[in-house]
Amino acid sequence: MTLNSLHLPRRPADTRVVVAMSGGVDSSVVAGLLKREGYDVVGITLQLYDHGKAVGRKGACCAGQDIQDARRVAATLDIPHYVLDYEARFAEAVMGEFADSYLHGETPVPCVACNQKIKFRDLLQTAEGLGAAALATGHYVRSAPSANGWELHRACDKERDQSYFLFATTREQLNFLRFPLGDLDKSETRALARELGLAVSEKSDSQDICFVPTGRYTQVIERLRPGAAEPGDIVHIDGRVLGRHGGIINYTIGQRRGIGVPSREPLYVLKLDAERCEVVVGPRERLLANRIKLRDVNWLGDEPLEAFAGKEVQARIRSTGRLRQATLSLEKGDVLVELANGEDGVSPGQACVFYDADKGGERLLGGGWIKSARGADRLIQDRVRNPATQGAREPLGARVAMRRGSVGF
Repeated sequence: MTLNSLHLPRRPADTRVVVAMSGGVDSSVVAGLLKREGYDVVGITLQLYDHGKAVGRKGACCAGQDIQDARRVAATLDIPHYVLDYEARFAEAVMGEFADSYLHGETPVPCVACNQKIKFRDLLQTAEGLGAAALATGHYVRSAPSANGWELHRACDKERDQSYFLFATTREQLNFLRFPLGDLDKSETRALARELGLAVSEKSDSQDICFVPTGRYTQVIERLRPGAAEPGDIVHIDGRVLGRHGGIINYTIGQRRGIGVPSREPLYVLKLDAERCEVVVGPRERLLANRIKLRDVNWLGDEPLEAFAGKEVQARIRSTGRLRQATLSLEKGDVLVELANGEDGVSPGQACVFYDADKGGERLLGGGWIKSARGADRLIQDRVRNPATQGAREPLGARVAMRRGSVGF
């Protein structure tokens, strides 16, 4: 059976493809390439958030200006274009969870949640309802068919690779999704945009979280969750209370600047204790974590996850982080990632994504949300709970901390 360029058994003219058009150069080029190949292309733009002041602001995606840009591109390509109002769903599934995650002392990754709960679920269902055979996006990632279904691989342009943000994509969704830019680098994409006559060819990439156009996420959290900035203590790992803070939402794990207390030694945020409303700080070496526990793991490997226990993988903790040698294991139903050399500043709420080490770290095997990280935290627990590690007499702050419970993880 002859397959078209999207690996579908129809002529392009008989194949409807919905393109998720953000108004940026990447998704615009996807629409242009598929139109040029003769596919029945339908462009859809999601209105996720009313930006007000953000409209037209450089670096903010999905704003009003982006919708207008998507419309102009669709007109240039002569394809139907629809704007769908997903604001209510986005506010609940992405923005609300973003705020709640910070309140729990986590560092969320809303772009993953948006792909997981909006674009690759609601929009995918809409595309199917329109009779489309595929949903195409402008993500820099490669997908390929195999005997067990479609696989995800890192993009050829490693600086642009976005596989980290797609770890939660299911096998069923992958069978319907297409990523035409996976083999290109950004300069090639812009050259194609110019070739296609698209006005967005030189448009800057979006850099901000779309609903945090000013970059001040604490303002968004306080608006979504009034009273969220509850003050509390800044506590050293040895138990000393060093000062007060205006809310744990103002801090992230690994933060060095702006902690708000004087110190002779450089201090880093080691833990955000939402229950006690405490910011735990200490020296940088206590940031190192080598054992990560995950929740809500999505597995895309050919073998069952259990079969991978004890096997080496390549893990990534941050979207721009290096691949790290790691080993997967299972413990009482939890998925654990053991990092061979550890990682600094691992925060609950982030994603840990893993790749097949046997294939050079190219194929995405899955990932999960970080529930907890251990390494430095065990040292924190031992230091606070065991006075012997502090000498004959611990500081007053430590005794206060011991009376109300440890500052451990």
